[in-house]
Amino acid sequence: MGVLSNKISRDQLKPGDHIYSWRQAFIYAHHGIYVGDEMVIHFTRGAGQEIGTGTVLDRVIFSSSAQTSGNPCPKCGDHSRVDGVISSCIDCFLCGGDLHLFEYGVSPALFVVQARGGTCTLASSDPPEVVLHRASFLLQNGFGVYNVFKNNCEDFAIYCKTGLLISTSLSVGRSGQAASFLAAASAIISSPLRFLTTSFSGLAAVGCGMYCISRLVSDMGVRRDVIKVPVEDLIKPSGVVESDISTEMAKER
Repeated sequence: MGVLSNKISRDQLKPGDHIYSWRQAFIYAHHGIYVGDEMVIHFTRGAGQEIGTGTVLDRVIFSSSAQTSGNPCPKCGDHSRVDGVISSCIDCFLCGGDLHLFEYGVSPALFVVQARGGTCTLASSDPPEVVLHRASFLLQNGFGVYNVFKNNCEDFAIYCKTGLLISTSLSVGRSGQAASFLAAASAIISSPLRFLTTSFSGLAAVGCGMYCISRLVSDMGVRRDVIKVPVEDLIKPSGVVESDISTEMAKER
């Protein structure tokens, strides 16, 4: 894995890989699981999903492809108003962006020097056949309601790769992108270190340090409030998918 980029070519892809592509001028990345035959299973808040109780960002971030209903993809159809866990071809998944590989089992040093969250984790990946089983199961049963901070495409892909979910209700987010930015903002605002300097360079150094620390402590491979959950257990007896099960787990403890 490169320090500055995890970009790969398509001929390097293997079934079970966690891939992602940057969207909207590198503001955020969309994640999915490559399943072979140039197809990707991914989780999206498509244009057809109700806003509900989502955040402001949920109103502008659409993780699915940029297809229009008048121009369906000849290989995977029209996903312009489809939401939830979907299967699409890799061209629609990338939406014109570059292909990147999300890395698992990286060292703490390599993790920290990554400039952006949502590119790697210290957690280890399960075997490809297990990853593909989870992705296929969730394609049929769903992964709950999309939320940019609490239940997003990166959360979906990381769960497919590791089977890990947070077991407490106190959390700033599950995925690298959401957790790192929320934790960093909170840490900088509340940290007494911000009073030690008033210079721009000093504030930048404090911000950079707190950002790196917050990314590390919120990573799924480090935090202690995660448990392995079989994919079949995400389905309640009623048949309803409950992907955000942290609150229920916390109540049971």
